[in-house]
Amino acid sequence: MILNEYGESARFQPADLPEPAVKPGHVVVRIAATSVNTVDTMIRQMGTDLPLSPALPAVLGMDFAGTITEIGEGISDFAVGDDVYGCAGGLADLQGALAQYMLADVRLIAHKPKTLSMREAAALPLVGITAFEGLKRAGVATGSKVLVQGGAGGVGHVAVQLAKHFGADVYATGSGERQLAAIERFGGTPIDYAARKVEEYVAEYTDGAGFGIVFDTVGGANLTSSFEAAALNGNVATTVSLVELDLTPAHFKGLSLHVVFMLIPMLHNLKREDHGAILASLAEIADSGALKPLLDDQSFGFSDVGAAYGRLTSGNAIGKVVVEI
Repeated sequence: MILNEYGESARFQPADLPEPAVKPGHVVVRIAATSVNTVDTMIRQMGTDLPLSPALPAVLGMDFAGTITEIGEGISDFAVGDDVYGCAGGLADLQGALAQYMLADVRLIAHKPKTLSMREAAALPLVGITAFEGLKRAGVATGSKVLVQGGAGGVGHVAVQLAKHFGADVYATGSGERQLAAIERFGGTPIDYAARKVEEYVAEYTDGAGFGIVFDTVGGANLTSSFEAAALNGNVATTVSLVELDLTPAHFKGLSLHVVFMLIPMLHNLKREDHGAILASLAEIADSGALKPLLDDQSFGFSDVGAAYGRLTSGNAIGKVVVEI
């Protein structure tokens, strides 16, 4: 499914493209499923206003799960027939996963978690890598007191589970019965941000000291709330820092701010093997029973790509939106 134009009304259209030719260090994957991320919808709407958007006609879709059909030279850890997952295209000059076949850099993939379906596995790579990187950069450890802002969102619900797996004491903000129930189901203490002020829940859950780690998946102006919730010399990780902000509160608390932009390895061919290693770790965690992606209850097929993008941008989805190819 391709885009021949960008914009809010841009439509996905079926097209016949040549099957990608394998090359050294790469594999060809028969795609089974791909998930829709916020960055995918931004590319569709903003086009060339985003420096990472592919040239038209464009095949979007970053996350995928599927089966290897061809192996390039120099690869020993994968074989034809292996089920894999990853985040390896859909931006710049890398063809995306909204296709039957995709060429993927082997450094950006890992064997699919055995306990997850293709649909579930396709929901995990981008948000999983982002959550893993943010928590690790913020120094998560056994006994850490972690606050996840947006704990029922794509990155947030994975961050809650991973922080719990790493031995942290986890709290997460959300609103509405479904979001708060999801946070609790994944092992976090839910906090209704619409009903409670930051100072109130900081007082209740930290005796006023603040959280040692705040993972802000909401970003923007909400970073101010994250600074307020953080402990002295605490760590704040954010996935959305596209905002002009007064850093004075962070200064007087001596906070460390970690900006997580997980597309850097794909965009700049920098340390791509780190993503493959994280995906392998996530697969182990998932197969241990400590990580399971939350999927939206609506299902979408290949011809429903436009509706899937609309579902995510509507704000009504609870969990990841996945397209099955």
